[in-house]
Amino acid sequence: MSRIAALFSCGEPSAVMVKVLLSELRPGDELAIVRCVVPNEHPDNDRFAADCAAWFGRPIINLRAVDYADCWDVWERRRYLNGHAGAPCTLEMKKRPRQDWERQWQPDVEAYGYTVEEQRRADSFRQYNPDIRLDTPLIRAGLSASDCAAIIQRAGIERPAMYRLGFQHNNCTTCVKARSPGYWAKVRQHFPADFRRMAALSVGLGWTPCRAGDDTPIWLHDLPADTPTVDDSAGIDCSLFCHIAEQHIAEAA
Repeated sequence: MSRIAALFSCGEPSAVMVKVLLSELRPGDELAIVRCVVPNEHPDNDRFAADCAAWFGRPIINLRAVDYADCWDVWERRRYLNGHAGAPCTLEMKKRPRQDWERQWQPDVEAYGYTVEEQRRADSFRQYNPDIRLDTPLIRAGLSASDCAAIIQRAGIERPAMYRLGFQHNNCTTCVKARSPGYWAKVRQHFPADFRRMAALSVGLGWTPCRAGDDTPIWLHDLPADTPTVDDSAGIDCSLFCHIAEQHIAEAA
């Protein structure tokens, strides 16, 4: 018997991860589905979370930062965007709220939606968080990001808006962990006010998240107007593992 915290990020993989976990629960197991709500995410995430809660047949626990209003508040007050110390927005908007909740609920296991393409990220997480017992249901099930997209589609749930706009991940509308000029050109296309605000803030802090292929910084206000808005989102495809996972999910329902 275990207390399992499933970290739901409003990404398609994290949604499928929760569904896989639900199909695997043993008598006596407790599962908490936890979302750290970040105001900088696309507002459509609230719709996606509600659709997923109905699919899960269970509520989602929403956690929020106490000390900061949003990521802009973190960046402006901390005077730091990203670098060797990591992104402070992740720490303040996600990690600290989750840790505060975990001190109360005390889970035995934390489950994340790492896909088979992200085995290295999972390995790195385990290396740098040896105190956490990590579970990666999607990797165990052999599921890729495109498998998860296909499962969500067949469940009748509309993809989150960021995917539909062509972003690879359902992150905030200005993710300081992103590097490619194509990503920032896409932000400029769809979220021009956020782009202008980040361009001004990055100049004020002397650091820009946009990098050329050789890692040369590109100030956002210097990003060429003809920079391709690269659509590198995962395609919707389905492997054998996708069908196997869906069969297990259906049998457990």
